[in-house]
Amino acid sequence: MCVICDADKLDNQGCNGAPDWIIEILSKGNSKRETQEKYALYQESGVKEYWLVYSYEQSVHQFFLNAQTEKYELIAMYLEEDNASPVLFPDLVIDLVEVLAE
Repeated sequence: MCVICDADKLDNQGCNGAPDWIIEILSKGNSKRETQEKYALYQESGVKEYWLVYSYEQSVHQFFLNAQTEKYELIAMYLEEDNASPVLFPDLVIDLVEVLAE
């Protein structure tokens, strides 16, 4: 899932440029290599915020792109019972109990 804040990036073909926030929902079938490749691609493309949702572990890892180093920093690791907030939208509070419920 992705969030694009700049409507000018959108056209009939989709998004031209990097989304602002990507949420990747992983399953046990996702390979470590696939995850590493996407992480590197999103970082290189300039995706500001990237969440990895481990649905089978009921956890979320939140990364934010450091503007100076252009590298992701792990800023939070959430568990199912936590509330999570994206850096880009600090007033948004996500109840992970509801999101991660089966």
